Amino acid sequence: MKLSIGYSPCPNDTFIFDALAHGKIDTEGLEFDIVLADVEALNRMAFEGQLDVTKLSYHAFAHLLERYVLLDAGSALGNNCGPLLIARRPLSDEEINSAKIAIPGRFTTANFLLSLAWPDAADKVEMVFSDIEEAVLDGSVDAGLIIHENRFTYEQKGLCKIADLGEFWEGRTGMPIPLGGIVIRRDLPPELQLRFNRVLARSVAYALDHPQQTLPYVRAHAQEMDEAVMFQHIGLYVNEFTRNLGTKGRAAVQLMFDMARERGVLANRDSAIFLPDGESND
Repeated sequence: MKLSIGYSPCPNDTFIFDALAHGKIDTEGLEFDIVLADVEALNRMAFEGQLDVTKLSYHAFAHLLERYVLLDAGSALGNNCGPLLIARRPLSDEEINSAKIAIPGRFTTANFLLSLAWPDAADKVEMVFSDIEEAVLDGSVDAGLIIHENRFTYEQKGLCKIADLGEFWEGRTGMPIPLGGIVIRRDLPPELQLRFNRVLARSVAYALDHPQQTLPYVRAHAQEMDEAVMFQHIGLYVNEFTRNLGTKGRAAVQLMFDMARERGVLANRDSAIFLPDGESND
């Protein structure tokens, strides 16, 4: 059985998918067609139903519950790892509400959190996440919402942090922040869904147990990222929630979706979020 899989070239994704992609683990007879793309591109591919399995922003997943279900393995949740709102200088709430803000995609969790923190900030420009810092620097936009490795580089470029939206989420909810997860098509047989979840969990475990073995694949797609930044990136987004959402991880995701329901984001209130019969740990 061959499945199409989409994930990003960011270090946290190539890290956890390395063993799966290169046959370092038992794949239980599954084969894969792999697509690497920016997370917003993956979000849009999922809206078109192009992939059997894909990385998705939780915000995008909220719109796609009728098509996909969340796996227990592979999610990026954590503390102190949320998107940052940056600018060339400090901005007041009034200035943020009227600012032109670069965002890494309409359906990213980052944009969802920005909407929670500043619901009146409506002048948004979608950009590839790696272009946002330069757009802020050259004045094309007043502020930018950064994710991934840009968390570690903006200060070196003379930009300042306006807000950490991870801190905003954690302060409001007391929960780890759900950023992205791995989903599988809801219409695939349940046995196949569970089989892929086992394979992905095995790939995550291999990466965490043998991190040096993943480095050639991670480096190949890290866009000349400094190795120290690369390891910071992996450490920030890959943790025990990536092995298995567990009770706390599921509760954090459920809370985010409950908030999305309150805002009318969810396409179908009745579709289950989580993999049926998935095992969770505490």
